[in-house]
Amino acid sequence: MSARGAVLFARYAYPPNELGYCGPADSGALLRPADPEGIERGARQFDGAWCYLEFLAETAGLDDPLDERVVEAYWIGNDLGDRADPAALLARMRHRFRGQLGGTWREAANRALAHHSFQVFEVYPWAGLLRTPGRPTALSVLDRCRIRTGVVQSVTGESAAVDCRPLVWTGTTLAPGPLRRENVRWSAGGRSLLAGLVPGDLVALHWDWVCDVLTEAQAVRVQSTEARRITAVTGGALAAISDAGVRSAAVAPVR
Repeated sequence: MSARGAVLFARYAYPPNELGYCGPADSGALLRPADPEGIERGARQFDGAWCYLEFLAETAGLDDPLDERVVEAYWIGNDLGDRADPAALLARMRHRFRGQLGGTWREAANRALAHHSFQVFEVYPWAGLLRTPGRPTALSVLDRCRIRTGVVQSVTGESAAVDCRPLVWTGTTLAPGPLRRENVRWSAGGRSLLAGLVPGDLVALHWDWVCDVLTEAQAVRVQSTEARRITAVTGGALAAISDAGVRSAAVAPVR
């Protein structure tokens, strides 16, 4: 089992686990990088994510679902995920997620993707609920549950001010909203999986948590993968980034 892969998984999985949405009862176990075996035990309790990790590892001929390449493929995206067969993934999901209500994933034969954005926008029912009157929670959950990018403006103790663009619902499509500064955490009770943050860092966010410091290529991958997913599900106005100006793109409309 890859210790680096286990820690990478924990960086992204901790915030929903802390909120009680998925994973083990003891979310603090994910903030113990010196105990990768404990992180692995916790990771196996993420029923959704673990399904994708197992599938990606098998597709790549790897025997470790927490191989760093596998974990990156799920949360961020890489060529390992690109090579996975959508039909094979869908067959696996029909078995693993039978009884899962809502979502568009059963009809996603050609676009199923072992990536967190697929789970958020197609397996969960929230995207479909955007068009249902009286469902204001749907947009908020989609925005917070997705992996989104931003740029650190300042760091104070265990918190950081990060500029990013939230999703907005126009009534017919999803699109990037006006620039917003969010106060998020990168450490809890003196425990963190990051060495630290500095202004200017390009980061990945999940709920109210800074998961990782990204390269420009990784940020492009996160944004472009989400853009394709939103377009497929809602006909949204997001489109893939093709230029190298990702530090400004992280806080500007995706074009």
